[in-house]
Amino acid sequence: MWDDAFPSFLIGLREGLEGGLIVSILVATLVRAGAKSRLPQVWTGVLAAIALAMSFGAVLTFTAASLSATAQEAFGGVLSVVAVAFVTAMVFWMRRSARSLSGEIKEKVAGALGMGAGVLILTSFLAVGREGLETALFLWTTARAAGESAGPLTGAGIGLVLAAGLCWGLYRRVLKINLTKFFTATGAVLIVIAAGVLGYGLRDLQEGGVLPGKAAYAVDLGGTVDAGSWYSTLVQGVFNLTPTMTWLQVLGYVGYLAVVMTLFVRGVRDTRPASDTKPAPATAPTGTTAAALPEATRGADAESGPRAAAASEPHAAAGAEAPDGSPAGPASAAAAAAEGGDRAAAGPHVGTATAATTAAASGTPAASRAEMPAVSQAGTPAVSRTETPDAFRAGTPAASGADDPSGGDGAGGVRAEGADPARRPDRGVRETPAEPHAQAAVARRRRPAWVVPVAVVAVPAVVAGLVVALGRPKPAGAQTVAVSETECGKGFTAPQPGRQTFQMQNTGSKTSEVYLIDPATNAVYGEIEGLAPGTTRDLVATVAGGSYAWRCVPTGGTAVTSKAVRVGGGAGATAVVPVSEQDLATPLKEYRQYVERGLATLVAQTGRLNADIQGGDLDAARADWLTAHRTYSSLGAAYGTFEDFDKKINGRPDGLPGGVDDKDFTGFHRIEYGLWHGQSADRLKAPAQQLADAAAGLRKAFPTQAFDPGDLPLRAHEILENTLQFELTGQADQGSGTELATADANLAGTSELLTVLKPLLTSRAPHLLPTLDADTARLRKLLDAAHHGNAWTPVNRLDAITRARLDGATGQLLEDLAPVPDLLEIRKSA
Repeated sequence: MWDDAFPSFLIGLREGLEGGLIVSILVATLVRAGAKSRLPQVWTGVLAAIALAMSFGAVLTFTAASLSATAQEAFGGVLSVVAVAFVTAMVFWMRRSARSLSGEIKEKVAGALGMGAGVLILTSFLAVGREGLETALFLWTTARAAGESAGPLTGAGIGLVLAAGLCWGLYRRVLKINLTKFFTATGAVLIVIAAGVLGYGLRDLQEGGVLPGKAAYAVDLGGTVDAGSWYSTLVQGVFNLTPTMTWLQVLGYVGYLAVVMTLFVRGVRDTRPASDTKPAPATAPTGTTAAALPEATRGADAESGPRAAAASEPHAAAGAEAPDGSPAGPASAAAAAAEGGDRAAAGPHVGTATAATTAAASGTPAASRAEMPAVSQAGTPAVSRTETPDAFRAGTPAASGADDPSGGDGAGGVRAEGADPARRPDRGVRETPAEPHAQAAVARRRRPAWVVPVAVVAVPAVVAGLVVALGRPKPAGAQTVAVSETECGKGFTAPQPGRQTFQMQNTGSKTSEVYLIDPATNAVYGEIEGLAPGTTRDLVATVAGGSYAWRCVPTGGTAVTSKAVRVGGGAGATAVVPVSEQDLATPLKEYRQYVERGLATLVAQTGRLNADIQGGDLDAARADWLTAHRTYSSLGAAYGTFEDFDKKINGRPDGLPGGVDDKDFTGFHRIEYGLWHGQSADRLKAPAQQLADAAAGLRKAFPTQAFDPGDLPLRAHEILENTLQFELTGQADQGSGTELATADANLAGTSELLTVLKPLLTSRAPHLLPTLDADTARLRKLLDAAHHGNAWTPVNRLDAITRARLDGATGQLLEDLAPVPDLLEIRKSA
């Protein structure tokens, strides 16, 4: 679980810190402007953004759950690619906009203060909402990649809680963090994680049939890397790198990482000189004087906007003079903030003399001071003075001067530029609000405070529920069909043509299988296996013109078929004619005969190989080894029947404690290693005798070994799947360089298997066999090109183009073989 938690922890920490800094800036700006009464509006917007993100996650989850398996793969792949795009944009946006973020948000707040509560709610909602949507999408993607939700949700929760603590510490000035370095480091790690998510998404798109090449493997370490080991699990959970990856996955991963990481590092280098330059006090971030910057920002990059704003805004009075005339330091500023933030109101007047004195003492030219946007000579934002709405100015301490220690004149009697002395009331006297504003205030008091927060949370939840409810396919006519020995098909009426969903309810006492069939041909349109008593599951099928009935097969019971119904309209629904064990009996008999002949040949060939080694003729042994190994490799469909003999005859050293020197390393590959690594005949005599004995024992045991007829259609695909995984990657080679000879033998075994299955395939997929024949001929031609007399070109010596063609031809044949197991699956409905 914890290996899957790290990516989500990192995204939760980073996105949470970004969102928290934005909220801190919003809160700090209002507190500094003396508008603490407007803070609930900020929190309402934040609450709405959180509700939207959670609703978005719910829509993704329930939408995916209602899709078919193939559609789920495609849906997940698309969203994975979208998530990577969002994360990439977020990383670059934060690096580019961090320094101006504080000023941009304060400008929006300044405008919102004069336009009513709704605008301020919308401002905070939009500022935080994007972070929430990005987090929800990335968490959904990582949870899907992990195959479980506990780890990703736990990691995200820890990251968000830690981010909230960091933001609180920055706001209260108890922490000092160099946010520039933080966002740079986490950005680099997120790019690596996003590359893995992109690779996983591309694989999903291949599995969903959107992109080709799902069987063209560039990396296949499944035979050497234990997928369940702690290190493999850690790498898969954090980086989404799996032991088996297709060419498209590898190209997507490497290409994304190379391009995006290069641009990111280049951007960091381009901005480093500016960030390393210590700014003059008069050129502090937007809306903040040098004297107002907290201690937390002086030891790090003072220009990193989010940090400077989040840490310093609540304490803007740090540069103002205390009542006794001495400069107020950070401690007094923090105390003022702790008392409610009202003492920050002294800033518009008191801070003027202090800022002017600071600028003069630092030698800052007048031009530098003039460049400070919308700031008085004291460095106080315009929102706290001349641009503040009349009603807001009239009712706040900042306007009245009630809490001004200097009696309203400020330090040295300096006023904010443009202020009208006639409008300033006497000390301790507040102005009367304008009539329209007073009426608005009364209206607000009449409305319960909980109405707006509840509404902004309920609306996204309701919309998400509607999307889920309306987006999921509905059962046709709300049909609930009974499944049991006595009530099979009860409730079934003629459906409308098209894609339909039937609710199959097991009303009996036994676990059952149920099939939607054509009663005339027994062709299957849809099926559910393992429907437990008392449970209900959806069966989705495409209905067209024809006859339909249900066939229920209880465990240990007799198959029961319901009454048939007729659906009007043209044909078009695709059905699979079921296969029974009896149907596979003849192909199985023919294949067993083929294997028995092959084993007789194998015994003779391993006997000659043993004689060569016992006599010390290693050159002859090398030739006879290849002949015998090709014979065994052509019997691939029976590997599952050979039981322990396969390990003794064709086992590999993978996973053995001693590797090639392990006592349990026996068979063809053990002798191959010795013959092509200079071992003497004496060292190979015992392995050669063991191989000959194992081949003879297998031939004797095979007639009595159980051969599952269902293995035949499965092996039609699996033989070449192993070829692509082990032979065409060179993984199985122990020194002979004859992997392509083995691949050629595997292809011959597959062709023999298709020959015995041909009658069943012809009646079910008449257009499939010509395609398979063409694919087989193409692959055989490529393999023949690597065969030179008695020698074969090793895989590692093939040029890149030839190797790519081999992989592509094998992959194409595998794709065309994929329907065979499903077409010839043994079904109880037959």
